[in-house]
Amino acid sequence: MHFNTRAATRNLLFACLALLSSATFAQTRDLASKGELLDKVVAVVNDGVVLQSELDDQIALIAERLQAQKQELPPQNILRQQVLERLVMQEVQMQRADRGGIKVSDEQLNNALRDVAARNQIPLEQLPAALQAQGIDYAAYRDGIRKEITLQMLRQRDVIARINVSPRELQQYLDKQGKLPSDANEYNVSHILIAVPQAATPDQLDAAAKKSQEVYERASKGEDFGRLAVQFSNAQTALDGGSLGWRKGPELPTFLAELIAKMKAGDVSEPLRTPSGYHIIRLNEVRGNTQTLVEQVHARHILLKPTELLDDATVKLRLEAIRERLLKGEDFGAIAQATSEDPGSAVEGGDLGWTGPGAFVPEFEQVLQSLKENEISQPFRTQFGWHIVQLLGKRKFDSSDELRQQRAFAQLRESKADEETELWLRRLRDEAYVEYKL
Repeated sequence: MHFNTRAATRNLLFACLALLSSATFAQTRDLASKGELLDKVVAVVNDGVVLQSELDDQIALIAERLQAQKQELPPQNILRQQVLERLVMQEVQMQRADRGGIKVSDEQLNNALRDVAARNQIPLEQLPAALQAQGIDYAAYRDGIRKEITLQMLRQRDVIARINVSPRELQQYLDKQGKLPSDANEYNVSHILIAVPQAATPDQLDAAAKKSQEVYERASKGEDFGRLAVQFSNAQTALDGGSLGWRKGPELPTFLAELIAKMKAGDVSEPLRTPSGYHIIRLNEVRGNTQTLVEQVHARHILLKPTELLDDATVKLRLEAIRERLLKGEDFGAIAQATSEDPGSAVEGGDLGWTGPGAFVPEFEQVLQSLKENEISQPFRTQFGWHIVQLLGKRKFDSSDELRQQRAFAQLRESKADEETELWLRRLRDEAYVEYKL
């Protein structure tokens, strides 16, 4: 049976403090004259607590950060209430993660700390001393990073993974993106402007329109665009042959974006009217839109999750027993449908389809890479629970269109994530028992 040492420790502390708080005023005054209060509970959150020391530490950290950013501090009572509410929400989430069996391995934690050290251009071994020099306790910092990763994993499982992007939404987004130059490409563009005065007369407008049409016809018949730009363009780039240079999709002038998205290298656009005049565009070259070959894997898996009643050791033993049945010839798909706790793949017999690099968490990908075709792995742990996985095949795949869809899917999902996270947090808060002790 899984024993929650963290919750037990806090419950014991709360019980002791509750006994103290029930003492008479005279006893409290006597305690104050003889001893020192080390800590106290400022909020009860379900079966856990938030301590005064935690609140004070966080207030100090946030006040220091706001002052460093030269921002005015809110009134002390408001700051205290905001920080306390954040700690309450953090405690609610940590309790949920604990109940769901979400654990951060030492390897995950060390990798995160290694990233922190790398960003500060020091080896991991020097990180404790560097933090100490700033007055930061390494053990507390390490615990804070572990907590952050835990909350990220919880959000990934409970929010991000549950956000639905319908095929229609995805297609509409791709259609919209298709009308704009790709942010994955670079465009070499040249440009001629036949300017129109702000208070142009009808005759001046007609003359500019006629001139732009003549220049367009000459350019479209193959006459040197750069020479035409030097001769006729009123833009600042005229003496550069009208060259705008290489620009990524989002860096192109907004009024040209949809036009360029429809052009091929070597195309010259018909005159485009804007308030500044008539624009003639030549798309000289496009780079970056090349075939992308990736190695995909086809796999299937069975997932079992630890609970308050089933600890890691028990779940691992169950998967070892299932693996033995599979090695003796039982049907993987049938067992996965009956036992796997992955709602996305269980109905498909555990089949995960063809996937490319980055589709799975690192621990899962590492096991897949170590397998031979049709081999079934030993049970292993990820943030989602315990797995066994079978590698069904590998292939080289042109993923250009697939990558575009994956990027679009990720962008759509991320656009929904903030609102969904807020709704999820509100639900957690509404379901939690919270009693303030300030």
